[in-house]
Amino acid sequence: MVVKTNGFRDGMWLDSGGSPLSEGAVMTEKFHRVNFGRLEIELTVEDLKTYTKPWTVKMVQTIKLDTDLLDKIMLENEKDIKHLVN
Repeated sequence: MVVKTNGFRDGMWLDSGGSPLSEGAVMTEKFHRVNFGRLEIELTVEDLKTYTKPWTVKMVQTIKLDTDLLDKIMLENEKDIKHLVN
């Protein structure tokens, strides 16, 4: 599965290390389920306002089997929070 994200707010951080993003950034995430317990994610950041060229990182995640996925709601620029239900 491939997810492409844009529309970031200028001055946002990509990670807790403070990697900056501008409003022109495009982030592409490629998800590949290697086997029953492993997920590989390839993340490419294209932001020519902040970086000289696109860059890519690869991550391997362990999938915890027989558990529920937890929702994470991003509230950045949220205009309809009154309709969100716990």
